[in-house]
Order: sequence, then C-alpha cells, then structure tokens
Amino acid sequence: MAKKYIDVMDTTFRDGFQSVFGGRVLMEDFFPAVEAAKEAGITHFEFGGGARFQSLFFYLQENAFEMMDKFRELVGPEANLQTLARGINTVMLDTGSRELVEMHAKMFSKHGVTTVRNFDALNDVQNLEYSAECIKKYGLNHEVVVTLMDLPPGCTGAHDVPFYEKTLRNILDKGVPFDSICFKDASGTSSPQKVFDTIKMARSLVGEDTHIRLHTHETAGVSVSCYLAALDAGADGIDLAASPVSGGTSQPDILTMMHAVKGMNYDLGGLDTQKILKYQEVLNNCLKDYFMPPEATQVSPLIPFSPMPGGALTANTQMMRDNGTLDKFPEVIKAMREVVEKGGYGTSVTPVSQFYWQQAYANVMFGPWKQIAPGYGKMVLGYFGKTPVQPDEEIVKLASEKLKLEPTSENPLDIADKDEKKTMKYWENRLKEESLETSEENIFIAAACDEKGIAFLKGESPLNVRKVDNSTCENDKNCELGENNGMSNASGNYTVVVDGQKFSVSVAEGDADIQVTPVENKTSEASTTTNTQTSGSGSEVPATVSGNLWKMNVKVGDTVKQGEIIAILEAMKMEIDVEAPCDGTVSAILANPGDAVEEGQAIATIS
Repeated sequence: MAKKYIDVMDTTFRDGFQSVFGGRVLMEDFFPAVEAAKEAGITHFEFGGGARFQSLFFYLQENAFEMMDKFRELVGPEANLQTLARGINTVMLDTGSRELVEMHAKMFSKHGVTTVRNFDALNDVQNLEYSAECIKKYGLNHEVVVTLMDLPPGCTGAHDVPFYEKTLRNILDKGVPFDSICFKDASGTSSPQKVFDTIKMARSLVGEDTHIRLHTHETAGVSVSCYLAALDAGADGIDLAASPVSGGTSQPDILTMMHAVKGMNYDLGGLDTQKILKYQEVLNNCLKDYFMPPEATQVSPLIPFSPMPGGALTANTQMMRDNGTLDKFPEVIKAMREVVEKGGYGTSVTPVSQFYWQQAYANVMFGPWKQIAPGYGKMVLGYFGKTPVQPDEEIVKLASEKLKLEPTSENPLDIADKDEKKTMKYWENRLKEESLETSEENIFIAAACDEKGIAFLKGESPLNVRKVDNSTCENDKNCELGENNGMSNASGNYTVVVDGQKFSVSVAEGDADIQVTPVENKTSEASTTTNTQTSGSGSEVPATVSGNLWKMNVKVGDTVKQGEIIAILEAMKMEIDVEAPCDGTVSAILANPGDAVEEGQAIATIS
C-alpha cells in the first residue's frame, strides 16, 4: 500500500525569517538558498505577505513586489508560491477599505502568487467574505483559515473544538469560496488532542476531497506532536522550515519531521534527506552573518499561559533591544495573560497578537491600564469586528474614554470605506505631492505602509539589518553584541545596559584600549509626570519611552492643562501619549516629528 502523500509547504523564507529575524533578511543574501531548496525538490513555498511585506519597506530598503518577482523567476512557473493575508487587514495592521482589499489581491496576483492563505484573527467570518471574493476574482487559490490557540487556564467560551466547528460551519453556510482549509496556530499553544479532534471534526464536515492542513510553531514545545496528531486525524498538508530558521519560535524542522514519521504511512512531499541536508547547508551559509537572537532558538513552557506567536515574539524582542527595554520582556509576557483574558479571546496572531503585546507592554511600562494601546482599544470596541466573546466591560469603558470612541457593531469594511486615508485617491495625491510615480504598486505601498511607505519610495527609509559583522549595518545601534552569537568581529560602538544603567562602549580587537563612558541616565523617574525636571526656563516634558516622535499636538505659545496630551510617540509599533505635567504655556519645542528620542529626553518645555 502506497504511503499517503503529505504536501509540505516550506515556510523558511517567510514565517521562518519572520520568527527568527523579525523578517529582516535581504533578498540577495537568501536567494542562493531558494535555488538550493528548488534543487532539493521543494515546490511549495511561503514567500511573502504577512509581516514580510511591510518589513521590507520599513527596514530593508527593498521593494516586496520586486522580491516576489525575482523569487518566482528562481523557482519557475510551476511552483506553488503562497502568501499570508489577514482578511480585511491584508498585509496591514489596520483595516483596509474595499478598494484596498481588492488592490491587494490584484497586485499579489500580478507579482507571482499562486495561493493566498487568508485569516481573520477574531475568527469573524464577516471579515473573510469580501477578501475571499477578491482573491478568487484575480485567479488565485484561496486557503481559508480558522485560527487556533489555547486560552489561559480558567478561561472558557472559545478556542475549543465546538468553537472551531461553529466557525467552520459559518464559513460553509456563508458560501465563502475556498480551495483549501488551514487551521493556523501562530502561538503553537494548542494541545495535540485538541488538534486531532479539530481536524477530525473538519474532515467530517467537508468530506475527503477538501485539502486540510495544519500550521503551527514550536514556541510552546509541542509542534511535532501536534503535526503527528493532525496527520493521524486526516490532514493533507503541514508547514515546515529549514535550519537554522526552524524550531524555537518557528516551524518544526523539515528533517526533524521526516524523522518523526519514520515507519509511518506518510510520505512528506517525496523529499530526500540528503538533498535537504544540502539545502540546509546552503541556507546556513547564507545566514551565517545574521545575528541570531537567543530567544528565537528556544521554546517556553510559559507560552500557553500567555500565548505569544513565534512570528511576533522575536520582532518584539528586537524592538525592545532597540529601545533598551529587553529586561522587561518576562514582565510583558506575564502581563499578556490578563490582556488576553479581558480582550475577548481574539486569537494571538497578527494583528491581534500585536495589540495584546502593545497593551501588555504599556501595562508594564506605565502601570496597569494607565494607557490603552490604540489597536487593543479599537479591538475591544468592535472596530476590527466581533471578538469571540464579549470583552471585559470595564476595559471597554476605559478604551472608549481614552480613545474617545464609542463601541460599534458596524461592519469594519463600511467604517474603512468612509475613511479618506483608506482610499486609493488619497494616496495617489500623496504620491503626486512628493513627485513620485503613481503606479498601482506605489499607491498600494503607500496605503499599506503609510508615511513609511512614502519614505521608502523617496529613498529615505532606514536600513536596519542585524548582522554579526557591524560593517554591514547602517549604523552602530543596529548591530547586536550578544553572548554566543557566533560573532567573528565584535569591533564597534555599542550601548549596553548594566543593572539598569546605560553605557556607551567602544570595542576593538586585540590589545586596543576599550573605552567605556556612562550615558546620562534618563530612565525610570522620567517616565512619570511627578518627577519632571524644572529649570529656570520652565518644566521639561520628557519622552516616556525611547522611540520616535510621531506627532506634536502643540506649538510654542499654546496654553495647556496638566494631563493634556501634547505629543504622541511611536514605539513598539504603538502610539504612546505624552501628557503635560503641569498647567502653563508651551515655551519651547525641543524635538520634531520623525526624530528618534531617548526615554527621559526633553521634547518640550512648559513655563
């Protein structure tokens, strides 16, 4: 009897890169590994979409559409090239209008995509209907998704087999067109038994001819067991990655899974061990200069209590490194549990996972529920759709007060369609203002990436690649000095934190002098308004965290009241309010929008 053929999608070049490097891998560095994967017999790749769309424009000075075109050229016309889309969010963190959702499908069809895996983090099927229509309209395969995770202990009402059955039945009843079904667990927290029961349930509903697959991460340490359970329940496909971007926060390793099914009635894509070994050898060589965050190679038994997706974990810890707050990581993970419990049980996958993270980060940095992260607040208020269960009433009330928004049950697409900034025309005009080409690609880039997209198109976006050889980095702050990271040349300038105190360190090889200079400490007290420094010229208003000044709400001469929001910072992909520490008149503006600011740095003066 022939073994059952199991389709293996190689996630190395999308989810693997996202889970380990926050998506920041340059195309020319990894393309040799794509050729090696093709030579190894791999024909199904996840190659773009998700966070790997924005990250190219934000950090790599690369055009995602150009990358996708070149990838297609390398693997040929027959390969199944798949991308990840977030329903009505597509590849954005915010909801798109109908015309932007359609433009996403049109552009991705134009640039080499075969299949779009399409999910909604809230499992709100309403958010999948229109995007599914657009995907099919432009000739793409639609892989509809039910998102999975385990709830923190003691939580009930969603994320069990009956909940997933209800979601799948809703997809079928609404007639959402699809070519395959994926059960996607971005945090890797579902138990093997729940996976088995879920796949069995799905098979009974859709019959034997529908392709069903499981996607999970190793983050909680049970991914191989979950894949075996899915296969035993009748799954047709699984997602795997190649070393060194497999395991840990990423998908299980191809070779590991091939070993796990030895003696079983499964053929994993017809793959050959020796050819995969050669492919992984090439990939390791391609990535040898990249800084490997230690947390990317680990699994955590705490993740099921505070479900943090592998694809978001390292992106967030890398941003914490940049902001000098990595020491707060355990506290933020711990704080996520309450945030999930009170947020309505949306699945911890982008963008909801980022909302959870931002709110947990705010709760740690500023005190529990002192600030409401905009994304989290809009989610509990209904602006992204219906959460699986009703969010905590007190949190909904607090979010409404902080964001000055009323709760809503309106279709998010209808809300987005009324937003001028979510129209093609708005971004076409922005491009014209900057004398930039108004191609459909450029309009979508600008709409998906906002002003960062404009900066990319103007050639002004930063290069932020973390390599162990600092000569390849844009500047010193983007290079990482870490223990056991394989660094062959550690020379350079670094900022390190020891016992909460920052030091600027110059490091040279051999017997050269090492210079260590304390950096002015502008930390803990500066984040509270009660410790605002006062000088003869007035009270300084400090940045509450390290980040970028996104918006200044006042100008010199304005009268302000204590507690009034005078500026908004951008850090950790969230907006953070800066409040006036006292009544008075703005006597000086000390930073401009777009400026990078340190925690505690004065951005204005009130006298």
